[in-house]
Amino acid sequence: MTPAGPIRPVLDHVVVNVMTRLDEVAAQFTRLGFQLTARGHHSLGSSNHLAVFGEGYLELLGFLPGNEGRRPDLVGHPAGLTGLAFKADDPAQVYAAMRARGVPVREPMSFARPVAAPDGKTAEGMTAEARFTVITMPPEVVANGRTFFCHHHTPELVWRPEWQTHRNGARGIAEFVIASHEPQRTAALYETMFGPNLTAPVAGGLSFAAGAMTVLILTPETVAARYRDAAPVSPDGADRMVALAFAVTSLDSPRAVLDGEGVPYTALPSGGIVVPHDQAGNVALAFVER
Repeated sequence: MTPAGPIRPVLDHVVVNVMTRLDEVAAQFTRLGFQLTARGHHSLGSSNHLAVFGEGYLELLGFLPGNEGRRPDLVGHPAGLTGLAFKADDPAQVYAAMRARGVPVREPMSFARPVAAPDGKTAEGMTAEARFTVITMPPEVVANGRTFFCHHHTPELVWRPEWQTHRNGARGIAEFVIASHEPQRTAALYETMFGPNLTAPVAGGLSFAAGAMTVLILTPETVAARYRDAAPVSPDGADRMVALAFAVTSLDSPRAVLDGEGVPYTALPSGGIVVPHDQAGNVALAFVER
């Protein structure tokens, strides 16, 4: 791959910004039937829980009291869905390609967090360290959120088979939804990143594939109708990442969990069910059969 060569958009993970509400939102997602990893702590000062799937994962990202100043990028965004991360197999080549295309990326940055190794310890008797390199953009590039690339130096410490089974039957992230009054304008960034003709028209906006997941950029009116008013709305009308849909083999599994936990949900016009954002970390959270 040359610096300006093809780079496919493939989902690495999505980020839900919980700020200081790690305990509360982790409890919400556990109630929704997700198996979450133990709390991790990044060298950058943030803390997280993951819901891991065969492809990609969901990250509940926040910080412990006193660490607000170490992650100003989180404080500056609203609570809810604020991160879309694509895979970067070779961070240096991805960085060069983005620079060649005029995408305002920052130089690759590396960080880590301790994590239990599959056998509990490393050969040296220490807790293992999951290591990452990310290629990010300045905060003004994406309204109310972040789009970036992520490379995993230690994927075996993240995509653990025992973490990929969820009570609600979720097998992966099927849809990532951005509300925008001008979908074509919002989509321009992704077409600059990945090339022209990336997006395809859909009712009320545009879409593109990121591996097994579909990114939907839809007008707020379309989002409200598609997700039955379950998604949050930006007070100032700005673009916002608002909804996720998870693929399940059968809706019987999430329905059983939600009914058992007393979580409200609504049937979607196109099939599936959706949990309102106030029950899911300020994200409209849908389940669809795929």
